[in-house]
Amino acid sequence: MSNPFLSIVIPAHNEECRLPPSLAQIDAFLREQPYAAEVIIVENGSGDRTYEVALDCARKYPRVRVIQSPDNLRGKGLAVKQGMLAATGEWRFICDADLSMRIDELVKFLPPQSNGYDIVIASREAPGAVRVDEPEYRHIMGRVATFIIKVAAISDYEDTQCGFKMFRGNVAEDLFAVQRMNGIGFDVELLFIAKRRGYRVKEMPITWYYDPYSTMRLWDDSMKLLREIWEIRRNWRRGIYD
Repeated sequence: MSNPFLSIVIPAHNEECRLPPSLAQIDAFLREQPYAAEVIIVENGSGDRTYEVALDCARKYPRVRVIQSPDNLRGKGLAVKQGMLAATGEWRFICDADLSMRIDELVKFLPPQSNGYDIVIASREAPGAVRVDEPEYRHIMGRVATFIIKVAAISDYEDTQCGFKMFRGNVAEDLFAVQRMNGIGFDVELLFIAKRRGYRVKEMPITWYYDPYSTMRLWDDSMKLLREIWEIRRNWRRGIYD
C-alpha cells in the first residue's frame, strides 16, 4: 500500500473527554477529501482513560492508530516526535486535541497554498488571524512568551507556540530525528534548526478559539522556556543537531 498524502499527529495527555468529539470532526473532514490520510494519536502519561478512549476511537475509525510514550518519559515534545517519526504521510500535521483551530482550516496548510514552503505554522498573530473569546490576560501571557523567543532565539515569527503545524514529510524526518526538547521549547527548537538548515517557513493566519482549560502559567512557563532556549543554543554550538 502506498503512503498516505497526509498524516495528522495528535499528542494526547489527559484528553479522554476531548478526543471523541475531535476525532469525529477530523474523520468527517477526511471523508470529504480526495486523498488518503492517517491519524496518529500519541498517548503521553495520562492519568485518566485517554489510552482506552483512543483505542475505542481507533476501532471506530479505521484510519486512526494509537501509540504510547514510554512509561518513564513525558512531555508534549516527546509525543509529537514519536508521532511524526511514526507517520508516513507526504505531509505531516501536528494537531492539538482540543481543535482550537477548526479542522477544515487544514486545507490552507496543504498545496497549493503551501507550494514552495517546507513548513507552515498556524499563527494567532499574523495579519488576518482572529482570536475568539480569549481573555486579555491570556493574550498578554502569549505575547510575553513571544517576546522571550524573539529576543533569545528566533525573531522571524509572531507565533511559534500555536499547536498546529504542517511539515513536508522528508523535512519532518530530518528535523524530528534531531529534536531533543520534550517540554515547552520543542516548537522553538524545531524552527530554530529549520531556519539554520534553510527550510522555508510560512506563518498562516487562523481563527483560533480560546480553550478555558489551558494550563499555561506565565512565570513558570516563561522560566522553563528560557532554560530550554539556552539548552537549544548550547546544543547548536556543540553540533548536537548535525
